[in-house]
Amino acid sequence: MDYWGALEVYGEMILLYLQEGRRQVNQRCADLEPWQIIGATFITTLGAIWVKGFLFQRESLTSRIKKQCFRIIRKIPFVGVAIQSQLNKALDDMSASLCTLKEGMSYTKQLPSKGLSQSQVLDKIREYETLNEVQWEKGCVSGAVYWGDESLTKLLVKVYGDFAWSNPLHPDIFPGVRKMEAEVVRMACTLFQGGPDSCGTVTSGGTESILMACKAYRDMAYERGVEYPEIIAPVSVHAAFNKAAHYFGMKLVHIPLDKKTMKVDVKAMRRAINKNTAMLVCSAPQFPHGIMDPVEEVGKLAVRYNLPLHVDACLGGFLIVFMAKAGYPLAPFDFRVKGVTSISADTHKYGYAPKGSSVILYSDKKYRHYQYFVAPDWQGGIYASPSVAGSRPGGIIAACWATMMHMGENGYVDATRQIVTTARRIKTEVRKVKGVFVFGDPEVSVVAIGSDVFDIFRLSNALTSKGWNLNTLQYPSSIHICCTVLHTQPGVADRFIHDVKEQVAIIMKNPKEKTTGMGAIYGMAQSIPDRSMVTEISRGFLDCLYSTEVANSNVSHMNGNGKAH
Repeated sequence: MDYWGALEVYGEMILLYLQEGRRQVNQRCADLEPWQIIGATFITTLGAIWVKGFLFQRESLTSRIKKQCFRIIRKIPFVGVAIQSQLNKALDDMSASLCTLKEGMSYTKQLPSKGLSQSQVLDKIREYETLNEVQWEKGCVSGAVYWGDESLTKLLVKVYGDFAWSNPLHPDIFPGVRKMEAEVVRMACTLFQGGPDSCGTVTSGGTESILMACKAYRDMAYERGVEYPEIIAPVSVHAAFNKAAHYFGMKLVHIPLDKKTMKVDVKAMRRAINKNTAMLVCSAPQFPHGIMDPVEEVGKLAVRYNLPLHVDACLGGFLIVFMAKAGYPLAPFDFRVKGVTSISADTHKYGYAPKGSSVILYSDKKYRHYQYFVAPDWQGGIYASPSVAGSRPGGIIAACWATMMHMGENGYVDATRQIVTTARRIKTEVRKVKGVFVFGDPEVSVVAIGSDVFDIFRLSNALTSKGWNLNTLQYPSSIHICCTVLHTQPGVADRFIHDVKEQVAIIMKNPKEKTTGMGAIYGMAQSIPDRSMVTEISRGFLDCLYSTEVANSNVSHMNGNGKAH
């Protein structure tokens, strides 16, 4: 039988099946009245729409069921009372740790009836400075302060003062600030190997830079008809992507890491791509373990599926661009990689600019246009702004520009060489310590430490008692040190390595001993299945930041990231 003959036979068979199906339907509906058929069709359609809406939401069905179960459990009288009691205790402990003042100090709760003189204000400032207990100047802190050089500080204070009243919202009034912002963006684009069409904006920090990229790609997805845009990102990606998803009505799809390398599983990322995917994300490096994601491999996915790829270099962006010249080459991570469409990098970290400055960069102006907000019909005139803020501090932009100009390529390369050398020495020495291990193979400035023998939060507590202020991490439990220029000071790295060896040796004498203090609380928080309880405690922590009530005791410390240690 030839091809056309076979096709004709198949066609006749399909027609017979259709006729039989029609006969069966007509036979079953023969005794029904028209209103019954119409009513059944209407109800079935509504039911199908409801089922679709119930199953396919931004939050997964499993997550919603778990939340509902925990809500029901917490309504059981004796259970709810016990849980609330523990929550209240945790909140009281936080209040005690954050709101304690020195003897004789009090909170100002209303304006002074008569303004203070400048000398009186400065006296008050010095009083507030005495509340600092963590000696970040000596290199005891992980990250947070990335240099703090005295001569650079004097320059920044002078420049900020000269532009303290400026606002980029009014480029006609402050053309100098406009020029400086454009130059900061162009210098950053050059550092990240951007072409002539690359562009960007200055933002208030890494979170805003990430928000802007997500907003741009969400609007691009909307334009092509995507109703529920999704962000596909490693589970190690910064929490600012969670915030972006929450703010912009997107869904964040977390991709697991390779357990050995701690890099994102590219195959799993490929499987997660679907018609709703709005963007892919890589970190360079990621915050928890300091690992560089395989940007080149993910870039191939971006090209293959015609998706934008954002590289989050907020933490180490102003290190990685100088590492090759510092003698530490990396695999390509920037606009040289085909498929990379945007990069976020914080000038206020390893760019050494004052807090409140970052850049979001794009490979082409067409992407930046989706970031902008324009209100063409406002009565106050046509309103257009490049990022979240309307008015922005010109002084910060000027100080950022001054920092970059003052540092120059040679200054950045020298600082990068010292920091990376220090971090790699710490990595090498910690790997020799029996009882702990280093996550993956960190190449930049972060070294994350874990243990299969004892609770790593015991080491966190022990190092805190020795004056160190480290970051505590979860899923899996670990701690990390983020090396800065301050850690390159003579003796700082040696002291850290010595203290790790010493404290691990002590812990290994009784590795199964239970963790106490804030380490125990932080470890317990990971085991709580009802994450809404952790959210409540976190909200309480944020409330404490605005409290003007004096606490009675000092129980523990929390760092600026809202993490207990």
